[in-house]
Amino acid sequence: MKSHNIVIYIYLAVFIKFFGFQACQAMEPITPLPSKHGQDPDIVALGERLFHDVRLSHGQQTSCASCHILEQAGVDGLAKSYGLDEYTTLFNTPTVFNSRYNLYQYWDGRAETLEGQIRMVIANPKEMDGDWNEILNILHRDPSYISQFSQSYEKGLTQESIVDALVVYIRSLITPDAPFDRYLKGDQNAITEDAKQGYALFKGYGCSACHQGVNIGGNLFQQLGVMENYFEKRGKWDQSDLGRYVHSQKDKDRFVFKVPSLRNVARTGPYLHDGSVEKLDKAIRIMGRYQLGRSLKDDEVLKIERFLESLTGSYQGVPL
Repeated sequence: MKSHNIVIYIYLAVFIKFFGFQACQAMEPITPLPSKHGQDPDIVALGERLFHDVRLSHGQQTSCASCHILEQAGVDGLAKSYGLDEYTTLFNTPTVFNSRYNLYQYWDGRAETLEGQIRMVIANPKEMDGDWNEILNILHRDPSYISQFSQSYEKGLTQESIVDALVVYIRSLITPDAPFDRYLKGDQNAITEDAKQGYALFKGYGCSACHQGVNIGGNLFQQLGVMENYFEKRGKWDQSDLGRYVHSQKDKDRFVFKVPSLRNVARTGPYLHDGSVEKLDKAIRIMGRYQLGRSLKDDEVLKIERFLESLTGSYQGVPL
């Protein structure tokens, strides 16, 4: 066994020498986040202002930041967010950080782009209930907005430029420099031995089949309850549990959801589409049982949790 391991190490050393570390890194299912967002700083500043502006909602009660609190890793910490008139959302609010890397938006994937998602939230009568004529009339009375938009957009302040500025801002919300990113780039001391073993379990048990890529998820759909019927075991389910089916009306999409990103997952509880799981270790056990058909041991859960904790990045140089 020892001689076998030595052969592997020699092979890796030769591979890295001749093909470079990046080629070796490409063999991993997870890739590091870029260090820079690449967005226009003036539009980012404009989008940030809009993101926090309650005037985008009817009655001026709610902004994007009401549910996506940057100081709380881009979530509000609630099982389901509050909308207007005591309404609670159907799904747990996902983090806005790194959402640019999601193939679709929302748990059920009903928005294919950030632009579409923004328009849906603003127009939803139970969320922001915004009326675009009203929004434009209000913002056009603000000289500072007129100035900012005219500097960045040829047509100035329009519905399209408002949406675009918000998208540019959201695209700037990335959290690079997680310990695990540094580990992938070659810093072997960036994460603990438990986290390394947790990552090995994560790959060996098949978690990375769904949670992979730069966002460690967010790029495909999967049924909740692949190995066992999760909802039958849990009992009592409602429309939100139907997942993508509500949007597609296809039987194959019942109980199917977008696989969430695991970046910053240690900071973005509660978990699952309905926010019904408070603790990360419990979420790990549920995934092991219902998605992998495994009853994970306590030490396995602990090591996987340590790996997931290493996925917490930084925003503007400050760890989340």
